[in-house]
This record gives sequence, C-alpha cells and structure tokens, in this order.
Amino acid sequence: MLPIVIILIVVVIGLIIYNLNIHKKIQTYKNINQKINNLSVVQDFMSTIGEALSVDEKIKKINNILIEKYEIKYSTIVVFNGAEYEIKASNVDPKHWHSLKSLQEVEMFKDSIAQATPKYVTVNNNTEKLPYQQMEFGRAKSAIFFPLYIENVYIGYWIIESGTPHDFDNIDTTVLEVIKDNIVSVLRTVTHQKTLESIVREDLYSGLYSEEYLYGAGRRIIDQYTTSTVCMFKIINLEEINQKYSRDLGNQVIEEMSDYIKDNIANQYVFVRYMGPKFVIVFSGVEISGVADYINDLKSKIESTKIISDQNKKKAVYPKLNFAISTYYKGTGLEEVLKKQEEYLDNSELQESNITNI
Repeated sequence: MLPIVIILIVVVIGLIIYNLNIHKKIQTYKNINQKINNLSVVQDFMSTIGEALSVDEKIKKINNILIEKYEIKYSTIVVFNGAEYEIKASNVDPKHWHSLKSLQEVEMFKDSIAQATPKYVTVNNNTEKLPYQQMEFGRAKSAIFFPLYIENVYIGYWIIESGTPHDFDNIDTTVLEVIKDNIVSVLRTVTHQKTLESIVREDLYSGLYSEEYLYGAGRRIIDQYTTSTVCMFKIINLEEINQKYSRDLGNQVIEEMSDYIKDNIANQYVFVRYMGPKFVIVFSGVEISGVADYINDLKSKIESTKIISDQNKKKAVYPKLNFAISTYYKGTGLEEVLKKQEEYLDNSELQESNITNI
C-alpha cells in the first residue's frame, strides 16, 4: 500500500510541477503577445503621426486604435487648450460630453491630477452609478482616470470606462501606463502642427492664406499625391511700384494678379502668399513637364496686363515676375524645397525675370 501512496504522491507532485511550468509558459506567451501588441500599437501611432491629417483627426484616429486594439468599451481624451477643456476624441455619445470634459472639477479626480497618478473608480452593482455621472445612469460602471502631463505640465486627461462593475480590478496597469505615455508622446509631437494650423491667416489684399497653410491643411491636399511641382514666384518690381507710385497701387497689383491666378487654377492646386512679394503655387500631383506651358502662359499674361491705379488713372504699371520651380516628393521636407527657392529668388539679379528649374 505504501509504495502506491508514494507513487501517487510523486505523480501529484509531478503534475503540480508540470502545471506550474505550463502556467509559466502561458504567462510568458501572454507577456510576449502583449509586448507584440504594444509594439503594434506604437507603430500604428507613429504611422498616424506621419499621415496627412489635421491634429484633431490624428487624435481621433489614435483613440480608435486604442479602442480596437485593447478592446476598450469607452475611451475619451480631453485636452486643455489654454482657455477650456476640450474633448479631442471619444466614442461616448456626445450628450454625455459635458460631464466628461468637467472631470477636473470632480473631487475624487483632483488628487489624481495633483499627484499625477491614475484613479480607479467602480460600483458594486448595476443599480449604482459612478459619482461623476450626471444625466447618464447605466452606461459606465467602472472607470480609470489618467492625468496627462508634458514635461511636468498638466495638459488634460484620458479616461477609459466599462459598463461592467469591477471590470478593471485585475487589469495590467503597466500596459495602461504605456498606452498613456504613448498618448502623451503623440500630443507632444502634434503640438507644433497645431501651432501652425492655429496661426494660419488670410492676407488682406490677395485673399490668400499665409505660408503656414502649406504645412497644415495645404499639405494634406498636396500629400494625396506622390509628386508635385512647387512654383515660387516674386513680383520683382513691387518695391519700385510702392516707392515710385504708391503702396495702394502696389496692393492693387497684388489683388488683381492673385484674383487672376485663383480664377485660372484647379481646386487641387494650393496657392498662397508666401511672404511680401513672394507667392507659391503647388501643382499637386503634376510633374514639372506638365505645368511648363501653364507657367509660361501665366507669366506672359500677368506681365502684359496693364494695371491702372483706381485712385489716379494716369498711373499705370506692368508687374514683372521671376519664377523658381522644383519637384516635391511626398514625405520629404516641403519647407526645404521652399527655402531653397526663396534663397534663389532673393539672391537673383534685381531685374532677373525668368522661369528657373532648381
């Protein structure tokens, strides 16, 4: 009898050791799988940052990635824009957004913000509701609140919610911290783009957008194509017109020339007043050979147009233009192309009036 008992004990111990090894391998597999998933999410984040989207579109897409990859029921990203808290992305019904963008005022989250630590809240049954919920009752039963900081400066928060009580009790918070850090990285990366989008202005005389438009909304149009032709031109006698005749006549030259070009280019082409006497047309999706005739005709037409002063009919001028054209490839530095063209035009002979491929 004793040998049988000993054999059974050995078998049981063996099974325990085997099960422990299996459990360890499963945990290792889960960890590896989680790391692969995290890497995939980071890659998706980086890919989104590089896409020709607005800042708000990028943040919404990133939130959707989180919801899909981590099977989160509700995810909301709220950012302080300098004046108020603004929901940048959420899959929650907009009727609940008022309470979601006011969580910084809820007492339980104030300590979380002050200490830069996440806050987990839940209810015990479906008849209760979370303390921050106002009009809603049955939507969320558990939530984790993450304050967001960039270089120790509080910028908003990320909150995930579930319709099940205690749904996040056993969740791996280290994974969520990685996600939060990735959200912060994205917000930091797009800050410069947001600044550019915010400072775009419309020129008073030409009615055109300023240079900054090229790096935001304009670039989203341009980068729909693999290659485009960038054309920068300068009204080389604008300063002379301002000084010899009047600034009003100079402004009139800008206005009439801009109106003519706007009326004679396709919608997918981007036309801006770059700076002072310099303007830029980006022929989206067109190679240089495809716009050569158009640019020649444009130069000829504008330079042969007599512009008579509205204030003094005896004053009349003819604009003179100097052109620089280059090829732009999607994903490369558009600002570098423009810088090179600007340097060429600014360093050209004062009376140079050509079309130069650089």
